[in-house]
Amino acid sequence: MGSMHPVQVIAVTGGKGGVGKTNVSVNLSLALAELGRRVMLLDADLGLANVDVLLGLTPKRTLADVIEGRCELRDVLLQGPGGIRIVPAASGTQTMVNLNPAQHAGLIQAFSDIGDNLDVLVIDTAAGIGDSVVSFVRAAQEVLLVVCDEPTSITDAYALIKLLNRDYGMNRFRVLANMAQSPQEGRNLFAKLTKVTDRFLDVALQYVGAVPYDECVRKAVQKQRAVYEAFPRSKCALAFKAIAQKVDTWPLPANPRGHLEFFVERLVLQTSAGPVL
Repeated sequence: MGSMHPVQVIAVTGGKGGVGKTNVSVNLSLALAELGRRVMLLDADLGLANVDVLLGLTPKRTLADVIEGRCELRDVLLQGPGGIRIVPAASGTQTMVNLNPAQHAGLIQAFSDIGDNLDVLVIDTAAGIGDSVVSFVRAAQEVLLVVCDEPTSITDAYALIKLLNRDYGMNRFRVLANMAQSPQEGRNLFAKLTKVTDRFLDVALQYVGAVPYDECVRKAVQKQRAVYEAFPRSKCALAFKAIAQKVDTWPLPANPRGHLEFFVERLVLQTSAGPVL
Protein backbone atom coordinates (compact mmCIF):
# COMPACT_ATOMS: atom_id res chain seq x y z
CA MET A 1 0.00 0.00 0.00
CA GLY A 2 3.04 2.25 -0.15
CA SER A 3 1.75 3.89 -3.32
CA MET A 4 -1.37 5.19 -1.56
CA HIS A 5 0.35 8.39 -0.50
CA PRO A 6 -1.67 11.62 -0.47
CA VAL A 7 -1.53 13.76 -3.61
CA GLN A 8 -1.31 17.54 -3.42
CA VAL A 9 -4.17 18.94 -5.53
CA ILE A 10 -3.94 22.62 -6.49
CA ALA A 11 -6.73 24.41 -8.35
CA VAL A 12 -5.49 27.48 -10.23
CA THR A 13 -8.41 29.86 -10.65
CA GLY A 14 -9.26 33.55 -10.54
CA GLY A 15 -12.76 34.30 -11.78
CA LYS A 16 -11.72 36.57 -14.62
CA GLY A 17 -10.40 35.44 -18.00
CA GLY A 18 -7.12 36.87 -19.22
CA VAL A 19 -5.26 36.93 -15.88
CA GLY A 20 -2.85 34.23 -17.04
CA LYS A 21 -4.19 31.15 -15.23
CA THR A 22 -3.02 28.74 -17.92
CA ASN A 23 0.47 30.23 -18.03
CA VAL A 24 0.65 30.00 -14.23
CA SER A 25 -0.61 26.39 -14.26
CA VAL A 26 1.86 25.25 -16.92
CA ASN A 27 4.93 27.00 -15.54
CA LEU A 28 4.20 26.13 -11.91
CA SER A 29 3.84 22.49 -13.00
CA LEU A 30 7.23 22.61 -14.73
CA ALA A 31 8.90 24.28 -11.75
CA LEU A 32 7.49 21.64 -9.38
CA ALA A 33 8.66 18.86 -11.72
CA GLU A 34 12.15 20.34 -11.63
CA LEU A 35 12.05 19.94 -7.84
CA GLY A 36 11.61 16.21 -8.40
CA ARG A 37 7.84 16.06 -8.00
CA ARG A 38 5.74 13.83 -10.26
CA VAL A 39 3.29 16.33 -11.70
CA MET A 40 0.08 16.03 -13.70
CA LEU A 41 -1.69 19.04 -15.20
CA LEU A 42 -5.44 18.86 -15.82
CA ASP A 43 -6.86 21.25 -18.39
CA ALA A 44 -10.20 21.86 -16.69
CA ASP A 45 -11.40 24.45 -19.19
CA LEU A 46 -13.52 21.63 -20.54
CA GLY A 47 -15.02 23.32 -23.61
CA LEU A 48 -12.20 25.70 -24.57
CA ALA A 49 -9.04 23.72 -23.96
CA ASN A 50 -5.80 25.66 -24.28
CA VAL A 51 -3.01 23.90 -22.37
CA ASP A 52 -2.24 21.72 -25.40
CA VAL A 53 -2.27 24.78 -27.69
CA LEU A 54 0.05 26.70 -25.37
CA LEU A 55 2.53 23.81 -25.48
CA GLY A 56 2.17 22.92 -29.17
CA LEU A 57 0.78 19.46 -28.40
CA THR A 58 -1.76 17.58 -30.50
CA PRO A 59 -3.90 15.25 -28.39
CA LYS A 60 -5.33 12.20 -30.14
CA ARG A 61 -7.96 11.84 -27.43
CA THR A 62 -9.37 14.24 -24.85
CA LEU A 63 -11.60 14.28 -21.79
CA ALA A 64 -14.59 14.29 -24.16
CA ASP A 65 -13.65 10.71 -25.13
CA VAL A 66 -13.49 9.74 -21.45
CA ILE A 67 -16.88 11.29 -20.65
CA GLU A 68 -18.46 9.58 -23.65
CA GLY A 69 -17.00 6.21 -22.63
CA ARG A 70 -14.68 5.77 -25.62
CA CYS A 71 -11.55 5.34 -23.49
CA GLU A 72 -10.14 5.42 -19.97
CA LEU A 73 -8.58 8.51 -18.40
CA ARG A 74 -5.08 7.02 -18.64
CA ASP A 75 -5.53 6.71 -22.43
CA VAL A 76 -5.70 10.50 -22.93
CA LEU A 77 -2.54 11.41 -20.99
CA LEU A 78 0.00 13.43 -22.95
CA GLN A 79 3.69 13.68 -22.18
CA GLY A 80 4.52 17.36 -21.69
CA PRO A 81 7.81 19.21 -21.29
CA GLY A 82 9.93 18.58 -18.21
CA GLY A 83 8.34 15.19 -17.60
CA ILE A 84 4.91 16.55 -16.66
CA ARG A 85 1.84 14.65 -17.81
CA ILE A 86 -1.12 16.51 -19.23
CA VAL A 87 -4.82 15.66 -19.27
CA PRO A 88 -6.16 17.54 -22.33
CA ALA A 89 -9.69 18.88 -22.52
CA ALA A 90 -11.81 19.23 -25.64
CA SER A 91 -12.12 22.41 -27.67
CA GLY A 92 -15.38 23.74 -29.03
CA THR A 93 -17.48 20.94 -27.54
CA GLN A 94 -20.73 22.23 -26.05
CA THR A 95 -21.51 18.99 -24.20
CA MET A 96 -18.30 19.36 -22.17
CA VAL A 97 -19.33 22.80 -20.96
CA ASN A 98 -22.63 21.48 -19.66
CA LEU A 99 -21.59 18.37 -17.74
CA ASN A 100 -24.08 17.33 -15.08
CA PRO A 101 -23.02 16.78 -11.44
CA ALA A 102 -22.81 13.00 -11.90
CA GLN A 103 -20.45 13.41 -14.87
CA HIS A 104 -18.28 15.83 -12.88
CA ALA A 105 -18.18 13.38 -10.00
CA GLY A 106 -17.27 10.52 -12.34
CA LEU A 107 -14.45 12.55 -13.83
CA ILE A 108 -13.00 13.50 -10.43
CA GLN A 109 -13.25 9.90 -9.21
CA ALA A 110 -11.56 8.61 -12.39
CA PHE A 111 -8.32 10.26 -11.24
CA SER A 112 -8.08 7.71 -8.44
CA ASP A 113 -7.00 5.13 -11.03
CA ILE A 114 -4.00 7.17 -12.17
CA GLY A 115 -2.74 8.55 -8.87
CA ASP A 116 -0.09 5.94 -8.10
CA ASN A 117 2.85 7.69 -9.75
CA LEU A 118 1.77 11.17 -8.81
CA ASP A 119 2.75 13.75 -6.20
CA VAL A 120 0.96 16.87 -7.46
CA LEU A 121 -2.15 17.47 -9.57
CA VAL A 122 -2.45 21.04 -10.90
CA ILE A 123 -5.89 22.01 -12.21
CA ASP A 124 -6.17 24.85 -14.72
CA THR A 125 -9.80 25.93 -14.26
CA ALA A 126 -11.97 27.81 -16.72
CA ALA A 127 -12.73 31.50 -16.31
CA GLY A 128 -15.84 32.58 -14.43
CA ILE A 129 -17.71 31.13 -11.47
CA GLY A 130 -19.77 28.45 -13.20
CA ASP A 131 -20.63 25.00 -11.82
CA SER A 132 -17.61 23.40 -13.50
CA VAL A 133 -15.16 25.82 -11.87
CA VAL A 134 -16.78 25.44 -8.44
CA SER A 135 -16.82 21.65 -8.74
CA PHE A 136 -13.08 21.42 -9.52
CA VAL A 137 -12.07 24.05 -6.95
CA ARG A 138 -14.02 22.32 -4.16
CA ALA A 139 -12.45 18.98 -5.08
CA ALA A 140 -8.91 20.39 -4.67
CA GLN A 141 -6.99 20.83 -1.43
CA GLU A 142 -5.44 24.16 -2.29
CA VAL A 143 -6.97 27.08 -4.16
CA LEU A 144 -4.50 29.37 -5.90
CA LEU A 145 -6.24 32.58 -6.98
CA VAL A 146 -4.47 34.42 -9.80
CA VAL A 147 -5.03 38.19 -9.86
CA CYS A 148 -3.58 40.99 -11.98
CA ASP A 149 -3.66 44.76 -11.79
CA GLU A 150 -7.07 45.37 -13.31
CA PRO A 151 -10.12 46.44 -11.28
CA THR A 152 -12.18 43.64 -12.86
CA SER A 153 -9.61 41.05 -11.74
CA ILE A 154 -9.95 42.02 -8.06
CA THR A 155 -13.76 42.25 -8.37
CA ASP A 156 -14.02 38.82 -9.99
CA ALA A 157 -11.58 37.20 -7.54
CA TYR A 158 -13.65 38.61 -4.68
CA ALA A 159 -16.88 37.30 -6.27
CA LEU A 160 -15.37 33.81 -6.51
CA ILE A 161 -14.12 33.86 -2.89
CA LYS A 162 -17.52 35.09 -1.71
CA LEU A 163 -19.37 32.33 -3.58
CA LEU A 164 -17.05 29.57 -2.30
CA ASN A 165 -17.15 30.93 1.24
CA ARG A 166 -20.86 31.66 1.62
CA ASP A 167 -22.25 28.71 -0.34
CA TYR A 168 -19.64 26.02 0.38
CA GLY A 169 -17.92 27.07 3.61
CA MET A 170 -14.46 27.39 2.05
CA ASN A 171 -12.33 29.81 4.03
CA ARG A 172 -8.69 29.46 2.98
CA PHE A 173 -7.28 30.81 -0.27
CA ARG A 174 -3.79 31.45 -1.61
CA VAL A 175 -3.23 34.47 -3.83
CA LEU A 176 -0.70 34.95 -6.65
CA ALA A 177 -0.22 38.30 -8.40
CA ASN A 178 0.52 37.82 -12.09
CA MET A 179 2.07 40.21 -14.63
CA ALA A 180 3.13 42.54 -11.82
CA GLN A 181 5.24 45.57 -12.75
CA SER A 182 7.07 45.30 -9.40
CA PRO A 183 7.05 43.18 -6.21
CA GLN A 184 5.30 46.10 -4.49
CA GLU A 185 2.50 46.08 -7.06
CA GLY A 186 1.89 42.42 -6.20
CA ARG A 187 1.67 43.22 -2.50
CA ASN A 188 -0.65 46.15 -3.20
CA LEU A 189 -2.98 43.90 -5.18
CA PHE A 190 -3.09 41.44 -2.30
CA ALA A 191 -3.80 44.31 0.12
CA LYS A 192 -6.71 45.51 -2.07
CA LEU A 193 -8.23 42.05 -2.04
CA THR A 194 -7.78 41.46 1.70
CA LYS A 195 -9.28 44.87 2.44
CA VAL A 196 -12.63 43.77 1.01
CA THR A 197 -12.51 40.15 2.21
CA ASP A 198 -11.61 41.19 5.78
CA ARG A 199 -14.52 43.57 5.80
CA PHE A 200 -17.23 41.30 4.42
CA LEU A 201 -16.14 37.66 4.69
CA ASP A 202 -14.70 35.28 7.26
CA VAL A 203 -11.79 33.99 5.17
CA ALA A 204 -8.00 33.73 5.43
CA LEU A 205 -5.98 34.78 2.39
CA GLN A 206 -2.28 33.95 2.10
CA TYR A 207 0.03 35.73 -0.30
CA VAL A 208 2.16 33.37 -2.38
CA GLY A 209 4.11 35.97 -4.35
CA ALA A 210 4.22 37.85 -7.65
CA VAL A 211 5.15 36.80 -11.17
CA PRO A 212 6.62 39.84 -12.94
CA TYR A 213 5.42 41.15 -16.28
CA ASP A 214 7.93 39.74 -18.75
CA GLU A 215 8.09 40.02 -22.55
CA CYS A 216 9.56 36.50 -22.57
CA VAL A 217 6.09 35.14 -21.81
CA ARG A 218 4.73 36.52 -25.10
CA LYS A 219 7.75 35.18 -26.99
CA ALA A 220 7.29 31.74 -25.42
CA VAL A 221 3.57 31.71 -26.28
CA GLN A 222 4.42 32.49 -29.90
CA LYS A 223 6.85 29.56 -29.92
CA GLN A 224 4.15 27.38 -28.27
CA ARG A 225 6.48 26.61 -25.39
CA ALA A 226 6.38 27.22 -21.65
CA VAL A 227 8.42 30.26 -20.64
CA TYR A 228 10.00 28.15 -17.89
CA GLU A 229 11.47 25.87 -20.52
CA ALA A 230 12.09 28.35 -23.37
CA PHE A 231 13.63 31.13 -21.25
CA PRO A 232 14.79 29.47 -18.01
CA ARG A 233 16.82 32.53 -16.88
CA SER A 234 14.00 35.02 -17.49
CA LYS A 235 12.56 37.05 -14.58
CA CYS A 236 9.30 35.19 -14.99
CA ALA A 237 10.88 31.70 -14.90
CA LEU A 238 12.93 32.60 -11.82
CA ALA A 239 9.75 33.81 -10.09
CA PHE A 240 8.03 30.50 -10.83
CA LYS A 241 11.04 28.64 -9.43
CA ALA A 242 10.76 30.59 -6.14
CA ILE A 243 6.97 30.11 -5.99
CA ALA A 244 7.30 26.36 -6.61
CA GLN A 245 9.71 26.10 -3.69
CA LYS A 246 7.03 27.71 -1.48
CA VAL A 247 4.27 25.50 -2.88
CA ASP A 248 6.42 22.44 -2.20
CA THR A 249 6.30 23.22 1.55
CA TRP A 250 2.48 23.38 1.72
CA PRO A 251 1.10 20.67 4.00
CA LEU A 252 -0.33 17.58 2.37
CA PRO A 253 -4.01 16.78 2.94
CA ALA A 254 -4.58 14.67 6.02
CA ASN A 255 -8.33 14.03 6.27
CA PRO A 256 -11.28 13.82 3.91
CA ARG A 257 -13.57 16.83 4.23
CA GLY A 258 -16.88 15.11 3.66
CA HIS A 259 -17.56 16.10 0.04
CA LEU A 260 -16.40 15.08 -3.42
CA GLU A 261 -12.64 15.53 -3.76
CA PHE A 262 -9.73 14.18 -5.76
CA PHE A 263 -8.02 11.03 -4.38
CA VAL A 264 -10.35 10.95 -1.38
CA GLU A 265 -9.86 7.18 -0.92
CA ARG A 266 -6.20 7.82 -0.07
CA LEU A 267 -7.26 10.14 2.73
CA VAL A 268 -9.82 7.64 4.04
CA LEU A 269 -7.20 4.87 4.01
CA GLN A 270 -4.68 7.12 5.69
CA THR A 271 -7.14 8.16 8.39
CA SER A 272 -8.20 4.59 9.17
CA ALA A 273 -4.73 3.03 9.02
CA GLY A 274 -2.59 5.85 10.32
CA PRO A 275 -0.04 7.66 8.14
CA VAL A 276 0.92 5.83 4.98
CA LEU A 277 4.66 6.10 4.35
